[in-house]
Amino acid sequence: MKLEITVVNRQRGSRVDTGSLRSFLERVADSVPPGDADSMALCLVSDRKMREYNREYRGKDATTDVLSFPDDGEPAPDGQRHLGDIVISVPEAARQAGERGETLQRELRVLSIHGYLHLLGYDHETDDGTMMRKQSTLVRSLLPRRAVRSEA
Repeated sequence: MKLEITVVNRQRGSRVDTGSLRSFLERVADSVPPGDADSMALCLVSDRKMREYNREYRGKDATTDVLSFPDDGEPAPDGQRHLGDIVISVPEAARQAGERGETLQRELRVLSIHGYLHLLGYDHETDDGTMMRKQSTLVRSLLPRRAVRSEA
């Protein structure tokens, strides 16, 4: 059974192809299956909204790039299980992309992988590097770099 992925764009600052982002997350879920989860959501927000979430849920009065909210694991009355929700600040992602010389599209995909791994229970703040190694592997396999031709 395929994971049902909902992508919602609640910011107006940047154009984002939500269909492409949803398709990408489906590939991530195919690579690292979500167990018995049936659904998940990704919400794209402004810095202001992300700052509110970060303050409310983490006690940090600043924006951040990505937050993950794993579900409690209990199935809904209909038996469906929601994996959780990922929230990404598009303006913060755009700033990070610019600093790294990347596209916003690529940065949103990297942050989506990061958030998805958190939903699965990975935690880079407490593990021995397992999550970041897994993220690097997924980035390399799902977001390969295009070869750059140099003119000689």
